[in-house]
Formats: sequence, C-alpha cells, structure tokens
Amino acid sequence: MERQPVHIRDWPVEERPREKLLKRGAMTLSDAELLALFIGSGARGEDAVSGARALLLACGGIRGLLDKPAASLQHLKGLGPARAALLGAALELGNRHQAAMLARGDALTDPASAARYFSSRLRASPHEVFAVLFLDTRHRAIQFEEMFRGTIDGAEVHPREIVRRALECNAAAVMVGHNHPSGHSEPSAADRAVTQRLKQSLALVDIRLLDHFVIGDGPPVSLAARGWV
Repeated sequence: MERQPVHIRDWPVEERPREKLLKRGAMTLSDAELLALFIGSGARGEDAVSGARALLLACGGIRGLLDKPAASLQHLKGLGPARAALLGAALELGNRHQAAMLARGDALTDPASAARYFSSRLRASPHEVFAVLFLDTRHRAIQFEEMFRGTIDGAEVHPREIVRRALECNAAAVMVGHNHPSGHSEPSAADRAVTQRLKQSLALVDIRLLDHFVIGDGPPVSLAARGWV
C-alpha cells in the first residue's frame, strides 16, 4: 500500500512550528522546526520537519547547512533554487540586523552583541580571518574591517598595521576577533601572545583594546572575560 503523505496541518495545533513560534517565540523551536518553516514541505510521504531533519543530518547540522552558498544549497534534496535563495536571504538578514545594531550609533556596552557580530561575520570563512572593530570615545562603532587572512590554520597579524588604521579612523578603542576554521574555539598560546602585543602597541598611542573574540563552532570565547586582555 502506498504511504500516505503526512502534513503538518494534521498535527495538534500547539505542535505545529508556525503556531508554536507565534505563541511561544522562535527560541522554542528546534533547528529542524525552524528550517521546516523555510522549506515548506518534505519529500513525498514525509512532513517538512522530517525533511528538515534529513537535511541537517546530511550536512552535519545547522552550521554545515547554512555555511553552504546558495548555489550549493539548491542541489540538496528537498530544496531547489527558490528555497535555497530563501535560506540565503534569511541568513543575510540576520547578518545585516547584527550590523545595523552596531551602526545605529549606540554605545557598545554589551560584549555579547559584539561577540555575535564577530561570529556572524567570521564563522563561515574556510580560512582564518582576523578582523577589527574600531570604536570612538563613546564606544560607538566607526568601522569593521577584515585586516588579515591566513591559510586553513593561521593568519599572521601585524599590530602596527592595526595601530596605523586605528589612527586613520580616529578610534579611541578597538575590539578584535578571529575565527578558527577547525571549529575549536579555545584560544591558543599564540592568540594570547598576539593579544598582549596588540594591547601594548595600541597603548602607546592611547587606544584601548577592549576584547579579543575567538570564533569556533560553539559560543565565541572572550579573552577579556578570561582576564587575558
């Protein structure tokens, strides 16, 4: 007997992803439930959540899926050009929301917001990238720049170049961050050493280094929170 398609509309109302989001908030949805809202339906004989779970399993999770460019996403089972474009647009909306929070002129007093911003800009890079966020005297964002790029396992950082650029931007403080393409976010001895060299170099021109974030698979790691800045 042919298997009858399963539809989310046949689920109890309180368990449907859309209704669940509207009633309880997006944070209550699993990765598969969130993804199901974008893909709309699964393959024949399965619901959207089951199809989303299959996609996540095939890609190694939500990061593995969303790190793929839209051109690659469209070839995955259950997606196609329209759904791939929708996912790419949703991800970019999130990135621009983070950027807008920094660009609107408010003082950056929440380290978690800065950490999320560095994460959204650097996490997907296949190579190590060292970026700098330049801030004014009130800790408002002036400019975000990717200053150094490396190979799969490292980036050479030149503190004097950061100092030079900070002076050009008339920055009073900076935050820096870099990604670990391996996914391991624990700061290395080299990360701690470059942080101290950069802090000392900036101090010579009365510019403060506020934090250094290391971006991996988990939450960003703040060297300031560890007492290393």
